[in-house]
Amino acid sequence: MIGVMINVIGLLISILLFNFFAFRLNKHLNKNQLLHIYIFSIAFQLLFDIIIDFKLHAYWYFTIDIEWHVLLYAIFLVPPVNIIFLNYFPFQKSFLHKITAILLWNIAFLLYEFFTLFPEPWGYFHYGWWKWWYSALLNPVLLLIVIKYFRCIKKIESSL
Repeated sequence: MIGVMINVIGLLISILLFNFFAFRLNKHLNKNQLLHIYIFSIAFQLLFDIIIDFKLHAYWYFTIDIEWHVLLYAIFLVPPVNIIFLNYFPFQKSFLHKITAILLWNIAFLLYEFFTLFPEPWGYFHYGWWKWWYSALLNPVLLLIVIKYFRCIKKIESSL
């Protein structure tokens, strides 16, 4: 048990920091939107990981086996990152501002991914056949999905 806890140091620090900033700095999302983004992020991340991680072994967290503490990543890390992203996304700005924001977030995601590849106890992410540039190509698509989902939430809210 102690070995498992040592392996999750980097993840736990990330979870604490991202959740603190997501909820402390939230200025634009109401409680309904927060809940929707939180639940959507968990569901989407788990669906993606079931296919890419567990089925195809492209990458994995901690070990290649399915372990309970892997859920910490999907449940407590991905949602606050999406909340922070949506809070600072320039919805009312030009197309160029939006593209720039997505590119900057992609760079931040890649830097974080490189950090998670560090040796234990800080790193918890491992590549199988996955390459960093797969993430570089896929991250903007995933961010656009989050944006589209958020816009859908806002449209439903405005129709109530």
